[in-house]
Amino acid sequence: MVVHMRHTRSHTGNRRSHHALKRPPLAVCSNCNAKRLQHHACLNCGMYRGRKVIDVAKKLAKKERKQKELANAGR
Repeated sequence: MVVHMRHTRSHTGNRRSHHALKRPPLAVCSNCNAKRLQHHACLNCGMYRGRKVIDVAKKLAKKERKQKELANAGR
């Protein structure tokens, strides 16, 4: 037999009190002083633990080239 009882708003709220999203922990890039996610490469300069792991200029150039191609294809 199942008991049909309603949970009050306060009971529901107490249960959901731990469901809030937390702000991700940020670190400061040692190369450019920009904020970045911990244990991730800096999106601003591409450095991680003193090494260049992402060529940011190359990525930006590729993105701009793709946007131009899409604009020309739409005409």
